Amino acid sequence: MQKRKAIYVKKSVIVVSIVAAAMFLAACQQDRSEKMVLLDEKISAVDISESKGLGGMNEEVLMSFTDKDSLSIFKTAITTARKQPGKVDLTEPDYDVMVQYESEEGQLPTHGIHLWLGDEGDASTFVYIGDETVYHAPPEITKQLRGLIVSEG
Repeated sequence: MQKRKAIYVKKSVIVVSIVAAAMFLAACQQDRSEKMVLLDEKISAVDISESKGLGGMNEEVLMSFTDKDSLSIFKTAITTARKQPGKVDLTEPDYDVMVQYESEEGQLPTHGIHLWLGDEGDASTFVYIGDETVYHAPPEITKQLRGLIVSEG
């Protein structure tokens, strides 16, 4: 009887551990899918152009950022932007953002992102070009982005 009880307890502990691990992994995966992602490569430049509308990329660069601090601000802004539920009706974007990567293996694709730069104290909005999913960056990030883009433009 004691042996059966011990086996039952061990099996219960194993099942509970597996369920807890699965829930933890699902929560981690859900959090990752809720934020924008970039390649796991070093960013070499972020180019900004005035947007000509949704879906396309204006390649007439208005300003280009290559310094470490600016690249860090853009990376943080993009990778901390959180997915917004539902479908949002968007106006024309303010800017097109082109994230370029540095690689020893050759040319990597450029990430194209539309940016609606928020006013002071407001969130900014990002959308991958060719996608309709909306991501918001918090007001603190907007302040940093405005410091870069508005002062340069």
